[in-house]
Amino acid sequence: MLNKNNKKIFTLCIIHQHPKVLLGMKKRGFGAGRWNGFGGKVKDGESIKEAAKREVVEEVGLKVKELEKMGIINFEFQDGSRAVEVHIFQSKDFEGQIVESEEMKPEWFDVEKLPLKVMWPADTHWLPILLQGKKFKGKFLYDHPSTSEYSSQIIKKDLWEI
Repeated sequence: MLNKNNKKIFTLCIIHQHPKVLLGMKKRGFGAGRWNGFGGKVKDGESIKEAAKREVVEEVGLKVKELEKMGIINFEFQDGSRAVEVHIFQSKDFEGQIVESEEMKPEWFDVEKLPLKVMWPADTHWLPILLQGKKFKGKFLYDHPSTSEYSSQIIKKDLWEI
């Protein structure tokens, strides 16, 4: 699904049961080798919230009962290779068993011991805001996509609470 500016629309859901956060190690595709929340592309005919719920089921086997939208962040790369709008949700209530999928290996982390060095660089900026229960908007510009030898660097960021 594309927004009005032709950016791909993605979802991201952070499972948070204080003081723990459930993250997944991305095993393949874009972002492989990084810890992240659960999410992905919004399919045609699907609402953003429906996509978030579907992605959590597909990636970790959980059915989230409630989703709270916490933020929207636009991510771009300086080389123009990608531009995405990510709708970020938080869920504190779910049912089902946590399972590893072909795409993600889930693990609980204490909020004080998040693996930030193995997450996207922008996560260090917005994730603490979400974990405080605050809502936000932002835009991050990266130099270029990460590879196994290189980790993307933030060139410019705009992030504010709403």
